[in-house]
Amino acid sequence: MAYDVEAPKYVRLAQTLQGRVEDGTYAPGTRVPSENQLVQAFGMSRPTVVRALELLKRDGWLESRQGYGTIVRGRPAVVEQKDRRGSAALTRDESQTPGRLVEVGRVSVPARVASALGLPKRAKVLVRRFLVEDEGEPVELVSSYFPAGLVEGTELESAAPLGGGTRAHLEVRKKVRFDHVTERVSARLPDTEEAQLLGLPDGVPVLSVLVIARDASGQALQASDVLLPADGQELEDTYRLS
Repeated sequence: MAYDVEAPKYVRLAQTLQGRVEDGTYAPGTRVPSENQLVQAFGMSRPTVVRALELLKRDGWLESRQGYGTIVRGRPAVVEQKDRRGSAALTRDESQTPGRLVEVGRVSVPARVASALGLPKRAKVLVRRFLVEDEGEPVELVSSYFPAGLVEGTELESAAPLGGGTRAHLEVRKKVRFDHVTERVSARLPDTEEAQLLGLPDGVPVLSVLVIARDASGQALQASDVLLPADGQELEDTYRLS
């Protein structure tokens, strides 16, 4: 199956440069190759290179020093501290998480998820829906969708709780590699089934975090819709000002 959603070039370049910081190729305190060197090394345009560098500076991986160039800062502390819903959705071990699997099966892809996965309307996808509980109370409903072509040869269609998380399972069974995640946050009213599972009275909204996981080429591997009662949520982020 073809996946036609691709991350922008500057994002892919930023991910490559970030990987070199993490593996020590670009050590903290050293100077990053010049824009001209990066243009030549990666075969990308100068605006693409500039945008990738600005993205890494914004997120705290790099910094500009007047008269010296762009310097490596290393992994930002805020990256280590942030609790990311996307990472949790991909790595959650259903067999060890308090809660229950409430649905496994092939369904017509919801419109919002179709766009995320780059699929046509009414295409069939596999859904795994897991209700996370805390001391017996529902706190999170996670609906994970997988393109049909990615399901064969896996245990994703099993009605038994999946051990180890979907990311690890797919990387082993399908030899794919998860590279980056996009999270889209919105608020909406839940449908009747969602409200019942989360134990919400009429009129109480939910916070929806649509998690889209892709490989390095930008192909979507999984989309998870994480629903949380909105009245118990507070979003916080920390970032540097340029």
